[in-house]
Amino acid sequence: MDTTAFAATFDGSVEASLQWVLDNAGYVFDIARSYLEGLYKAINWALKSPPVYVVCALVLAAGWRLVGVWFGALAGLGMAACALMGLWPVTMETLALVMTATTLALGIALPVGVIAGFFPALDRLVEPLLDLVQTLPPYIYLLPSIALMGYGPATALVATVIVAIPPALKLTSLGIRMTPHEFIELGQATGTTSLQMFFKIRLPFAMPSIMAGINQSLMMAFGMVVIAGIVGSGGLGETIYGAVRTLDIAKSIDATVAIVILTMVLDRITQSAAQKKSGSIR
Repeated sequence: MDTTAFAATFDGSVEASLQWVLDNAGYVFDIARSYLEGLYKAINWALKSPPVYVVCALVLAAGWRLVGVWFGALAGLGMAACALMGLWPVTMETLALVMTATTLALGIALPVGVIAGFFPALDRLVEPLLDLVQTLPPYIYLLPSIALMGYGPATALVATVIVAIPPALKLTSLGIRMTPHEFIELGQATGTTSLQMFFKIRLPFAMPSIMAGINQSLMMAFGMVVIAGIVGSGGLGETIYGAVRTLDIAKSIDATVAIVILTMVLDRITQSAAQKKSGSIR
């Protein structure tokens, strides 16, 4: 078997397919890129507009309220350290990318997860697809995005959304299926409607699992946003990529510390919010 000829034929087919898509539906990707970059720029502007001390104070207050006084103080100081290292603009760019991608991913994952929880056949259909998405190397999603949308934040957002969807979708579907059968029977016996059954029985039981999925999606988005710095997405990922190319070790360490701070702050805050939500339901 001539593997060289097969590889050349396969590669040619892929390139021809991408070119056909660009020739016949390129305007669709141009519109998508415009909307994605517009949403990202709006969130980025909202995060950069307040003074640094205001954002640090809000992080301190959120950490204090949801986790504890010591974490709140450390979180506020950690965010201030990002500014002292001269990385505040790119830190906010990273946060904007994560927030934009996570919001878009949840807008897809949560409703599809709810439907999959009600219909086992759909759940069996999407589960292997989600497993495949989680198994493939994350950077693989950047390649078709670059081909179809070029370099920039939009490409990073598309790849990040793909990576962030599986955990939220899986855990939402699981949460819907985990409703105790006796509570469903109780609701049916008392004559509740389908909507009442969903909002008063199924959703409260599913909420801890859904919140855990949101937290996991957020963490997956952080990891992908850093990798996506290679496509000119901006933020701390691009800062690290540029520092690696120029062998600026100090700058790469500063950016890495900023990523760790931002990730830990959001992870602990969202985890505590999920735990408080779960406790209030009980």
